[in-house]
Amino acid sequence: MPVINLAISLLLLASFNVLADTHSSNKHTPITSKVIKIGMSNALTGPSSNLGQDLKAGASVYFNNLNEHGGINGSSIKLISLDDGYEPEQTVINTKKLIEQHVHALFSYVGTPTSYAIMPTLKKSQIPYLMPFTGADFLRSPTLKNVFNLRASYYQEVKAQLDYLINIEKFTKIALVIQADEFGLTAQRAVNRILSENGLSLVSTSRYRRNTNDINNALTKISSQPIDAVIFVGTYQPLIRLVNLAHQQQLDILFTSLSFIGSHNVLNQVPKSSKLLLSEVVPSPEECQWKLCQQFILDMQRAGYDKLNRVQLEGYLNAFVFAQVAKKCKKGINKVCLVNEFKKYKYQDNRLNINFENANRQGLQNVYFSFNAPVSKKH
Repeated sequence: MPVINLAISLLLLASFNVLADTHSSNKHTPITSKVIKIGMSNALTGPSSNLGQDLKAGASVYFNNLNEHGGINGSSIKLISLDDGYEPEQTVINTKKLIEQHVHALFSYVGTPTSYAIMPTLKKSQIPYLMPFTGADFLRSPTLKNVFNLRASYYQEVKAQLDYLINIEKFTKIALVIQADEFGLTAQRAVNRILSENGLSLVSTSRYRRNTNDINNALTKISSQPIDAVIFVGTYQPLIRLVNLAHQQQLDILFTSLSFIGSHNVLNQVPKSSKLLLSEVVPSPEECQWKLCQQFILDMQRAGYDKLNRVQLEGYLNAFVFAQVAKKCKKGINKVCLVNEFKKYKYQDNRLNINFENANRQGLQNVYFSFNAPVSKKH
Protein backbone atom coordinates (compact mmCIF):
# COMPACT_ATOMS: atom_id res chain seq x y z
CA MET A 1 0.00 0.00 0.00
CA PRO A 2 1.60 3.30 -0.97
CA VAL A 3 2.31 5.58 2.00
CA ILE A 4 3.58 9.15 1.90
CA ASN A 5 6.23 8.61 4.50
CA LEU A 6 8.12 6.13 2.29
CA ALA A 7 11.36 6.29 4.18
CA ILE A 8 13.24 3.01 4.33
CA SER A 9 12.05 -0.56 3.89
CA LEU A 10 11.49 -2.87 6.81
CA LEU A 11 14.38 -3.11 9.23
CA LEU A 12 15.87 -6.59 9.70
CA LEU A 13 13.63 -8.81 11.81
CA ALA A 14 16.22 -10.14 14.16
CA SER A 15 18.50 -9.72 17.06
CA PHE A 16 17.72 -6.33 18.57
CA ASN A 17 15.53 -6.73 21.63
CA VAL A 18 13.85 -3.42 22.40
CA LEU A 19 12.39 -4.90 25.54
CA ALA A 20 15.78 -5.71 27.01
CA ASP A 21 14.93 -4.22 30.36
CA THR A 22 12.00 -6.62 30.75
CA HIS A 23 13.23 -9.56 28.66
CA SER A 24 16.75 -10.00 30.01
CA SER A 25 17.87 -9.58 33.60
CA ASN A 26 14.55 -10.74 35.05
CA LYS A 27 13.84 -13.24 32.29
CA HIS A 28 13.36 -16.16 34.65
CA THR A 29 12.02 -14.24 37.65
CA PRO A 30 8.82 -15.91 38.86
CA ILE A 31 5.65 -13.82 39.01
CA THR A 32 4.55 -13.00 42.54
CA SER A 33 0.95 -12.99 43.70
CA LYS A 34 0.75 -9.24 43.09
CA VAL A 35 -1.38 -8.20 40.13
CA ILE A 36 -1.61 -4.87 38.32
CA LYS A 37 -5.13 -4.59 36.95
CA ILE A 38 -5.88 -2.43 33.91
CA GLY A 39 -9.40 -1.82 32.62
CA MET A 40 -10.26 -1.53 28.93
CA SER A 41 -13.67 -0.79 27.40
CA ASN A 42 -13.97 -0.66 23.63
CA ALA A 43 -15.79 -1.98 20.59
CA LEU A 44 -15.23 -5.73 20.38
CA THR A 45 -18.51 -6.26 18.53
CA GLY A 46 -20.50 -4.12 16.11
CA PRO A 47 -19.50 -1.97 13.13
CA SER A 48 -16.31 -0.67 14.76
CA SER A 49 -15.19 -4.00 16.22
CA ASN A 50 -12.05 -4.30 14.07
CA LEU A 51 -10.59 -1.27 15.81
CA GLY A 52 -11.26 -2.57 19.31
CA GLN A 53 -10.09 -6.08 18.51
CA ASP A 54 -6.85 -4.93 16.86
CA LEU A 55 -6.02 -2.45 19.62
CA LYS A 56 -6.62 -5.14 22.25
CA ALA A 57 -4.58 -7.69 20.29
CA GLY A 58 -1.49 -5.49 20.17
CA ALA A 59 -1.70 -4.63 23.87
CA SER A 60 -2.41 -8.22 24.92
CA VAL A 61 0.57 -9.61 23.01
CA TYR A 62 2.89 -7.12 24.71
CA PHE A 63 1.48 -7.74 28.20
CA ASN A 64 1.52 -11.54 27.77
CA ASN A 65 5.17 -11.47 26.78
CA LEU A 66 5.94 -9.14 29.66
CA ASN A 67 4.26 -11.48 32.16
CA GLU A 68 6.24 -14.43 30.80
CA HIS A 69 9.45 -12.54 31.58
CA GLY A 70 8.75 -11.39 35.12
CA GLY A 71 6.08 -8.73 34.74
CA ILE A 72 6.61 -5.30 36.27
CA ASN A 73 8.74 -5.32 39.41
CA GLY A 74 7.56 -8.88 40.04
CA SER A 75 3.87 -8.12 39.49
CA SER A 76 1.86 -9.51 36.59
CA ILE A 77 -0.40 -7.40 34.37
CA LYS A 78 -4.07 -8.35 34.13
CA LEU A 79 -5.93 -6.67 31.27
CA ILE A 80 -9.68 -6.68 32.01
CA SER A 81 -11.41 -6.07 28.68
CA LEU A 82 -15.12 -5.26 28.32
CA ASP A 83 -17.13 -4.74 25.13
CA ASP A 84 -19.10 -1.51 24.70
CA GLY A 85 -19.94 -1.84 20.99
CA TYR A 86 -18.90 1.81 20.53
CA GLU A 87 -22.02 2.93 22.42
CA PRO A 88 -21.42 5.58 25.11
CA GLU A 89 -24.13 4.31 27.46
CA GLN A 90 -22.43 0.91 27.66
CA THR A 91 -19.05 2.56 28.13
CA VAL A 92 -20.38 4.28 31.26
CA ILE A 93 -21.67 0.95 32.60
CA ASN A 94 -18.40 -0.82 31.82
CA THR A 95 -16.32 1.92 33.44
CA LYS A 96 -18.31 1.65 36.65
CA LYS A 97 -17.74 -2.13 36.66
CA LEU A 98 -14.01 -1.70 36.11
CA ILE A 99 -13.65 0.84 38.90
CA GLU A 100 -15.59 -1.48 41.22
CA GLN A 101 -12.99 -4.14 40.39
CA HIS A 102 -10.31 -1.72 41.64
CA VAL A 103 -8.37 -1.43 38.41
CA HIS A 104 -5.27 0.73 38.68
CA ALA A 105 -6.01 2.58 35.43
CA LEU A 106 -8.36 2.79 32.46
CA PHE A 107 -6.45 1.98 29.30
CA SER A 108 -6.84 2.18 25.49
CA TYR A 109 -10.54 2.98 25.32
CA VAL A 110 -11.81 3.42 21.75
CA GLY A 111 -13.72 6.47 20.65
CA THR A 112 -14.58 10.11 21.17
CA PRO A 113 -18.28 9.80 22.15
CA THR A 114 -17.43 6.96 24.52
CA SER A 115 -14.66 9.00 26.16
CA TYR A 116 -16.93 12.04 26.39
CA ALA A 117 -19.59 9.97 28.18
CA ILE A 118 -17.24 9.05 31.04
CA MET A 119 -15.76 12.51 31.60
CA PRO A 120 -17.77 13.06 34.83
CA THR A 121 -16.48 9.73 36.14
CA LEU A 122 -12.89 10.59 35.26
CA LYS A 123 -13.11 13.93 37.04
CA LYS A 124 -14.76 12.44 40.13
CA SER A 125 -12.67 9.29 40.52
CA GLN A 126 -9.33 10.75 39.36
CA ILE A 127 -8.46 7.30 38.02
CA PRO A 128 -5.73 7.50 35.35
CA TYR A 129 -7.20 7.50 31.83
CA LEU A 130 -4.36 6.36 29.64
CA MET A 131 -3.82 6.52 25.88
CA PRO A 132 -7.38 6.34 24.52
CA PHE A 133 -7.89 5.75 20.79
CA THR A 134 -9.16 9.26 20.04
CA GLY A 135 -7.74 12.66 19.17
CA ALA A 136 -10.52 14.61 20.87
CA ASP A 137 -9.76 18.17 21.97
CA PHE A 138 -11.66 17.86 25.29
CA LEU A 139 -9.10 15.28 26.45
CA ARG A 140 -6.28 17.74 25.77
CA SER A 141 -7.59 21.16 26.73
CA PRO A 142 -8.28 22.04 29.45
CA THR A 143 -5.76 19.54 30.79
CA LEU A 144 -7.04 16.96 33.27
CA LYS A 145 -4.27 15.79 35.56
CA ASN A 146 -5.29 12.11 35.27
CA VAL A 147 -5.62 11.99 31.43
CA PHE A 148 -2.65 11.13 29.20
CA ASN A 149 -2.91 10.87 25.42
CA LEU A 150 -0.29 9.22 23.23
CA ARG A 151 -1.56 9.74 19.67
CA ALA A 152 -1.66 13.02 17.74
CA SER A 153 -4.84 15.07 18.08
CA TYR A 154 -7.66 15.28 15.55
CA TYR A 155 -6.81 18.96 15.18
CA GLN A 156 -3.32 17.97 14.02
CA GLU A 157 -4.75 15.41 11.61
CA VAL A 158 -7.29 17.86 10.19
CA LYS A 159 -4.64 20.54 9.81
CA ALA A 160 -2.35 18.14 7.93
CA GLN A 161 -5.22 17.15 5.62
CA LEU A 162 -6.27 20.73 4.91
CA ASP A 163 -2.68 21.81 4.34
CA TYR A 164 -2.53 19.14 1.65
CA LEU A 165 -5.93 19.95 0.11
CA ILE A 166 -5.42 23.73 0.07
CA ASN A 167 -1.68 24.11 -0.53
CA ILE A 168 -0.83 21.03 -2.61
CA GLU A 169 -4.04 20.29 -4.49
CA LYS A 170 -5.18 23.96 -4.52
CA PHE A 171 -8.74 22.90 -3.64
CA THR A 172 -11.27 25.46 -2.43
CA LYS A 173 -14.57 23.54 -2.61
CA ILE A 174 -14.46 21.31 0.45
CA ALA A 175 -17.39 19.51 2.08
CA LEU A 176 -17.67 17.73 5.43
CA VAL A 177 -19.50 14.51 6.33
CA ILE A 178 -19.53 13.76 10.05
CA GLN A 179 -20.82 11.25 12.55
CA ALA A 180 -23.60 12.97 14.48
CA ASP A 181 -22.01 13.00 17.93
CA GLU A 182 -19.05 14.46 19.83
CA PHE A 183 -16.60 12.84 17.40
CA GLY A 184 -18.10 14.74 14.48
CA LEU A 185 -18.36 17.99 16.45
CA THR A 186 -14.71 17.78 17.51
CA ALA A 187 -13.56 17.49 13.91
CA GLN A 188 -16.04 20.10 12.69
CA ARG A 189 -14.62 22.68 15.10
CA ALA A 190 -11.13 21.99 13.82
CA VAL A 191 -12.14 22.11 10.15
CA ASN A 192 -14.03 25.39 10.50
CA ARG A 193 -11.20 27.03 12.42
CA ILE A 194 -8.49 26.04 9.94
CA LEU A 195 -10.57 26.91 6.88
CA SER A 196 -11.37 30.32 8.36
CA GLU A 197 -7.64 30.95 8.87
CA ASN A 198 -7.21 30.30 5.14
CA GLY A 199 -10.10 32.55 4.10
CA LEU A 200 -12.32 29.60 3.18
CA SER A 201 -15.52 27.98 4.43
CA LEU A 202 -17.21 24.63 3.94
CA VAL A 203 -19.40 24.13 0.89
CA SER A 204 -21.66 21.85 2.95
CA THR A 205 -21.85 19.79 6.13
CA SER A 206 -23.76 16.49 6.35
CA ARG A 207 -24.36 14.20 9.31
CA TYR A 208 -25.11 10.52 9.72
CA ARG A 209 -26.04 8.41 12.74
CA ARG A 210 -23.32 6.53 14.66
CA ASN A 211 -23.08 2.74 14.11
CA THR A 212 -25.06 2.95 10.85
CA ASN A 213 -24.28 3.16 7.13
CA ASP A 214 -27.06 5.68 6.57
CA ILE A 215 -25.14 8.14 4.41
CA ASN A 216 -27.70 8.60 1.59
CA ASN A 217 -28.51 12.17 2.62
CA ALA A 218 -24.82 13.00 2.67
CA LEU A 219 -24.39 11.55 -0.81
CA THR A 220 -27.32 13.59 -2.11
CA LYS A 221 -25.84 16.79 -0.72
CA ILE A 222 -22.31 16.30 -2.03
CA SER A 223 -23.57 15.24 -5.48
CA SER A 224 -25.78 18.32 -5.87
CA GLN A 225 -22.96 20.84 -6.31
CA PRO A 226 -19.33 21.03 -7.50
CA ILE A 227 -17.00 19.69 -4.79
CA ASP A 228 -13.25 19.07 -4.88
CA ALA A 229 -12.90 17.07 -1.68
CA VAL A 230 -14.93 15.56 1.15
CA ILE A 231 -13.50 15.27 4.65
CA PHE A 232 -15.19 12.26 6.26
CA VAL A 233 -15.35 11.87 10.05
CA GLY A 234 -16.65 8.53 11.27
CA THR A 235 -16.01 4.79 11.06
CA TYR A 236 -14.81 2.69 8.17
CA GLN A 237 -18.00 0.96 7.01
CA PRO A 238 -20.02 4.11 6.19
CA LEU A 239 -16.95 5.60 4.50
CA ILE A 240 -16.62 2.53 2.29
CA ARG A 241 -20.31 2.79 1.38
CA LEU A 242 -20.05 6.51 0.64
CA VAL A 243 -17.00 6.10 -1.60
CA ASN A 244 -18.56 3.20 -3.50
CA LEU A 245 -21.82 5.06 -4.09
CA ALA A 246 -19.94 8.16 -5.21
CA HIS A 247 -18.03 5.98 -7.67
CA GLN A 248 -21.28 4.62 -9.06
CA GLN A 249 -22.40 8.20 -9.70
CA GLN A 250 -19.03 8.96 -11.32
CA LEU A 251 -18.26 11.77 -8.87
CA ASP A 252 -14.68 12.98 -9.20
CA ILE A 253 -14.03 13.74 -5.53
CA LEU A 254 -11.03 13.21 -3.25
CA PHE A 255 -12.18 11.69 0.06
CA THR A 256 -10.12 12.12 3.22
CA SER A 257 -10.59 10.57 6.63
CA LEU A 258 -9.05 10.56 10.09
CA SER A 259 -7.01 7.76 11.67
CA PHE A 260 -10.07 6.34 13.45
CA ILE A 261 -10.84 4.60 10.14
CA GLY A 262 -7.80 2.31 10.01
CA SER A 263 -6.53 2.36 6.42
CA HIS A 264 -6.20 -1.43 6.32
CA ASN A 265 -10.00 -1.61 6.70
CA VAL A 266 -10.70 0.66 3.73
CA LEU A 267 -8.23 0.77 0.87
CA ASN A 268 -8.93 -2.73 -0.43
CA GLN A 269 -12.71 -2.31 -0.27
CA VAL A 270 -13.19 0.70 -2.55
CA PRO A 271 -12.87 1.01 -6.36
CA LYS A 272 -9.28 1.32 -7.52
CA SER A 273 -10.10 4.50 -9.40
CA SER A 274 -11.55 6.27 -6.34
CA LYS A 275 -9.34 8.87 -4.67
CA LEU A 276 -8.58 8.56 -0.95
CA LEU A 277 -6.24 10.22 1.53
CA LEU A 278 -6.19 8.86 5.08
CA SER A 279 -4.27 10.45 7.94
CA GLU A 280 -2.51 8.17 10.43
CA VAL A 281 -0.85 8.61 13.82
CA VAL A 282 1.66 5.73 13.68
CA PRO A 283 3.62 4.42 10.70
CA SER A 284 2.78 1.17 8.93
CA PRO A 285 4.58 -1.80 10.54
CA GLU A 286 6.19 -2.69 7.21
CA GLU A 287 7.88 0.70 6.85
CA CYS A 288 8.35 1.62 10.50
CA GLN A 289 11.90 2.63 11.43
CA TRP A 290 11.41 2.37 15.19
CA LYS A 291 13.43 -0.31 16.96
CA LEU A 292 10.22 -1.12 18.81
CA CYS A 293 8.62 -2.16 15.52
CA GLN A 294 11.11 -5.00 15.11
CA GLN A 295 9.99 -6.47 18.41
CA PHE A 296 6.32 -5.81 17.59
CA ILE A 297 6.57 -7.83 14.39
CA LEU A 298 8.41 -10.72 16.04
CA ASP A 299 6.04 -10.85 19.02
CA MET A 300 2.88 -10.65 16.89
CA GLN A 301 4.13 -13.37 14.55
CA ARG A 302 4.98 -15.63 17.49
CA ALA A 303 1.43 -15.06 18.76
CA GLY A 304 0.03 -16.22 15.41
CA TYR A 305 -0.78 -12.89 13.73
CA ASP A 306 0.35 -12.87 10.09
CA LYS A 307 -1.45 -9.71 8.92
CA LEU A 308 -0.22 -6.72 10.89
CA ASN A 309 -1.57 -3.17 10.90
CA ARG A 310 -1.22 0.24 12.50
CA VAL A 311 -3.98 -0.26 15.07
CA GLN A 312 -2.29 -3.36 16.48
CA LEU A 313 0.96 -1.41 16.57
CA GLU A 314 -0.73 1.42 18.47
CA GLY A 315 -2.10 -1.03 21.04
CA TYR A 316 1.33 -2.59 21.44
CA LEU A 317 2.92 0.85 21.80
CA ASN A 318 0.33 1.84 24.43
CA ALA A 319 1.16 -1.28 26.43
CA PHE A 320 4.90 -0.65 26.10
CA VAL A 321 4.53 2.91 27.40
CA PHE A 322 2.34 1.82 30.31
CA ALA A 323 4.89 -0.81 31.34
CA GLN A 324 7.79 1.62 31.08
CA VAL A 325 6.01 4.12 33.30
CA ALA A 326 4.58 1.61 35.78
CA LYS A 327 7.97 0.01 36.47
CA LYS A 328 9.10 3.34 37.94
CA CYS A 329 6.54 2.87 40.73
CA LYS A 330 8.84 0.56 42.65
CA LYS A 331 6.90 0.85 45.92
CA GLY A 332 3.67 -0.26 44.25
CA ILE A 333 1.18 0.98 41.67
CA ASN A 334 -1.32 3.66 42.69
CA LYS A 335 -3.02 6.66 41.09
CA VAL A 336 -0.60 9.23 42.42
CA CYS A 337 2.53 7.41 41.31
CA LEU A 338 1.18 6.65 37.82
CA VAL A 339 0.16 10.27 37.25
CA ASN A 340 3.46 11.64 38.55
CA GLU A 341 5.56 9.24 36.46
CA PHE A 342 3.53 9.79 33.28
CA LYS A 343 3.98 13.57 33.61
CA LYS A 344 7.74 13.25 33.29
CA TYR A 345 8.04 10.23 30.99
CA LYS A 346 10.26 10.52 27.91
CA TYR A 347 11.41 7.89 25.44
CA GLN A 348 13.39 8.06 22.21
CA ASP A 349 13.93 5.29 19.66
CA ASN A 350 15.17 6.32 16.20
CA ARG A 351 12.29 8.51 14.94
CA LEU A 352 9.99 7.57 17.83
CA ASN A 353 10.04 10.46 20.30
CA ILE A 354 7.56 10.24 23.21
CA ASN A 355 7.28 13.13 25.65
CA PHE A 356 4.35 13.80 28.00
CA GLU A 357 5.81 16.99 29.44
CA ASN A 358 4.04 19.26 26.93
CA ALA A 359 1.05 21.37 27.95
CA ASN A 360 -1.65 19.00 26.65
CA ARG A 361 -0.15 15.78 28.08
CA GLN A 362 0.21 14.22 24.61
CA GLY A 363 3.15 11.91 23.98
CA LEU A 364 3.34 11.92 20.17
CA GLN A 365 2.88 14.68 17.60
CA ASN A 366 3.39 12.98 14.22
CA VAL A 367 0.81 12.65 11.44
CA TYR A 368 1.37 10.34 8.46
CA PHE A 369 -0.60 9.92 5.23
CA SER A 370 -1.83 6.84 3.39
CA PHE A 371 -2.96 7.26 -0.23
CA ASN A 372 -4.62 4.88 -2.61
CA ALA A 373 -3.16 4.45 -6.09
CA PRO A 374 -4.81 7.34 -8.03
CA VAL A 375 -3.60 9.87 -5.46
CA SER A 376 -0.21 8.31 -4.74
CA LYS A 377 0.80 8.58 -8.41
CA LYS A 378 1.20 12.30 -7.81
CA HIS A 379 3.80 11.75 -5.09
